[in-house]
Amino acid sequence: MREILPALRRWYAAGAEFGLATVVGVTRSAPRAPGAAMAVGPADEVVGSVSGGCVEGAVFELAQEVVRTGRARLETFGYSDDDAFAVGLTCGGEITLLVRPVSEALDPAFAAVAESVAEQRPVAVATVVRAPDDAATQVGAVLAVWPDRVAGSLGTEGLDAAVTADARGELAQGMTAQRHYGPAGERRMDQVTVFLQSFAPPPRLLVFGAIDFAAAVADLGAFLGYRVTVCDARPVFATARRFPPQVDVVVDWPHRYLAATPVDASTVICVLTHDPKFDVPVLEVALRTPAAYIGVMGSRRTHDDRLARLREAGVDEAALARLRAPIGLDLGARTPEEVAVSIAAEIVSTRWGGTGAALSATTGAVHGPDPRS
Repeated sequence: MREILPALRRWYAAGAEFGLATVVGVTRSAPRAPGAAMAVGPADEVVGSVSGGCVEGAVFELAQEVVRTGRARLETFGYSDDDAFAVGLTCGGEITLLVRPVSEALDPAFAAVAESVAEQRPVAVATVVRAPDDAATQVGAVLAVWPDRVAGSLGTEGLDAAVTADARGELAQGMTAQRHYGPAGERRMDQVTVFLQSFAPPPRLLVFGAIDFAAAVADLGAFLGYRVTVCDARPVFATARRFPPQVDVVVDWPHRYLAATPVDASTVICVLTHDPKFDVPVLEVALRTPAAYIGVMGSRRTHDDRLARLREAGVDEAALARLRAPIGLDLGARTPEEVAVSIAAEIVSTRWGGTGAALSATTGAVHGPDPRS
């Protein structure tokens, strides 16, 4: 929802009602992951996408319908073997969408949720996607959950309590998933299905070494949704004008900055200095963190020398095995932009468990399961 948030906030602030479609489940190969969203607003303005074009026409009509009726709808779209031109996914997968009307009267917490998402403060949105007809809750009911407060209700105190606890757990992990409960929040029952969507702060990309390659990596990292910081001890290179405006530029010794900045299991670290006086100290710090990826630029000969220096500094073999060096996938890259693509490809592959092989040489689903769910 992040990419369509400006339009949603504009419509909501103007007092307009709009239809919001969210992917709440996928089966097999599907073009968009759970949480992808599309909305239809005033004057039939459309923002976002839920399938890359396969079912958007049908979703447009559903969004208009839910605004007209005021009732949410849960719909599943899949590939039709009988009629390849029917509404469905030609990729062979299946997606389930919740389409619900949104307005100040129907969802009074939406403005606060949108503000938190825009300001990169953690919040989770719990939405009922399935419930018995006689239950106190109903499809489309929303509960907003922050680390320190909640807003809205799913219908019963017990369900609210159970979902709040689970939503905070999912939020801490940055996970989005469906959870099942009884009508009053019973955990071993499954009459009620709730979609928990986490809006955690974006992961960080820390780039050390303000060289030309760093500018390309930073630009592409920001495009991929990372919060990017470039750090270099040399003020002549670490200047804001050399980097995209959304990138933070820090003048400091890399190891000192890294030791003082938060690093978690989603953080990506790229060391591009290929200079021992910078590399070795910052890598000693990096290898003590839970970072998801630590990539280092340089030739194989440079890396052999780097490994020897790290061993002399007391770094063990298990830690050294975490290093991605030379950094990036083998794309035959030459220019800074091409090298940045190879680095980004390795980061994406690491994040989602990809093989890095050409899809034409692999079998199975094109879009693998989300390892966080």
